[in-house]
Amino acid sequence: MTPAEFTLVIAAISFLAGLLGSLVGVGGGIIVVPALTLLFGVRIQTAVAASIISVIATSSGAAAVYVRDRITNLRLAMVLEVATAAGALSGAVVAAYVSGRFLFLLFGVLLSYTAWSMSRRAGTRTAALPPDPWADRLKLHGSFYDRAVGETVSYRVSRTPLGLAVSYVAGLVSGLLGIGGGVLKVPVMNLAMGLPIKVCTATSNFMIGVTAAASAAVYFMRGDVQPFIAAPVAVGVLLGAKSGSRLLGRLKNHVIKVAFVIVLAISALQMLWKGVR
Repeated sequence: MTPAEFTLVIAAISFLAGLLGSLVGVGGGIIVVPALTLLFGVRIQTAVAASIISVIATSSGAAAVYVRDRITNLRLAMVLEVATAAGALSGAVVAAYVSGRFLFLLFGVLLSYTAWSMSRRAGTRTAALPPDPWADRLKLHGSFYDRAVGETVSYRVSRTPLGLAVSYVAGLVSGLLGIGGGVLKVPVMNLAMGLPIKVCTATSNFMIGVTAAASAAVYFMRGDVQPFIAAPVAVGVLLGAKSGSRLLGRLKNHVIKVAFVIVLAISALQMLWKGVR
């Protein structure tokens, strides 16, 4: 394969990764990393670095649209991002010293359980959640206009401390594995904190770029970011993310949730496979 063909193929795969990532709020890493390592034999550290660059591109391409449409909960994003960025820095530093096998297996099991939990609730209404003094004090509750149903949806945020704890772990995973912390943040925001799935996706897209930027600097200083690989990944993901962000408002909530469950299942299988290997 010539360099030009390699660039075009990587850009095309990255476009699909950005499209899916912007719809479900996870970044494109779950597609980019396996494609680079399994199909093209790219070194795993280089693939993870390129994936983190792709997460920044996904966030850049989609977040502006979601903020403009007032789907993103900016206050909640700022609160959770403090914990997520700290986790991302920790993960990027620890990645150079720790064996990933146990982590792959642990997160594979965790993602499998999360996918199962979300699939069980895909067609049900969110149960009443306990009041949250943190959310009341920080004014984290919100509303947005859902074009798919033609009405304004209001919601109340719950269990903010749990969200902060999971956000730190999500940042740690992002820095270690380059998959984007959205695979953990979206489920906890939807299942535990009571946010509608579209708000979860939009808010996650806003946060993942900051999370990835925190760890990308560490990978860049180690020399893992290769422009010949990272550039087509970033361009493809950016274009895909812009396309995906225009689709979100038109899709039904259950369609987005089913898509996210599929993404979680794929991520879980990847993590378990890498752990076993």
